[in-house]
Amino acid sequence: MVYEDFRETFVDQVCFTSNQVYAWYPDFDKNNLSRWVAKNYLIKLRNGFYMFRELSDTPNISYFVSNRIYLPSYISLQTALAFYGLIPEAIINITAISTRKTTIFTNEIGSFTYRSLVEKLFTGFDYKPFLKGRTILMAKPEKALLDLLYLNAYYNSEKDMLELRLDNDMLKETLDVNSLLKMLINYENKSLERRVGLLLKLYEL
Repeated sequence: MVYEDFRETFVDQVCFTSNQVYAWYPDFDKNNLSRWVAKNYLIKLRNGFYMFRELSDTPNISYFVSNRIYLPSYISLQTALAFYGLIPEAIINITAISTRKTTIFTNEIGSFTYRSLVEKLFTGFDYKPFLKGRTILMAKPEKALLDLLYLNAYYNSEKDMLELRLDNDMLKETLDVNSLLKMLINYENKSLERRVGLLLKLYEL
């Protein structure tokens, strides 16, 4: 198959799977994918998942890749907090939430960590606009903070909360405390409620 024809069919997908390719071209030679990876036309993201190398410098591409290579998932934890400017660090490792098991993938685009939550907690995210009319699932600031504290119970004292290095001005500007408290109810976790109360008190929210 001619690569240019293949590209024209799939480039708007940004990321695609081998199953999508076979659905479109039942007689497709799977060796083409390996050859095009070797020629640097494509990047292999994980088994069965690929993207076009020409799109690798697209802003926020790592967020979109994170969403696509492990479904369902949304960006959360430190990555989402950094996205909203609530922590000062630039986050290299992408952290996300999924209803599937905890896992990690590493490829040329980056390192992708997925933490597992039960289905009833798979909520509290927005659809951020991305390339070609597509979207990125990103936790709301309140949900990212709750996910972080819930999955990292060692944040348990004032000293621990300060080590989060949350930007107090951005917290007051960005965080909807009422929304956070409503989301908190879904976790049904007294320890989390105590730690959230400690954080709100410490940062005077």
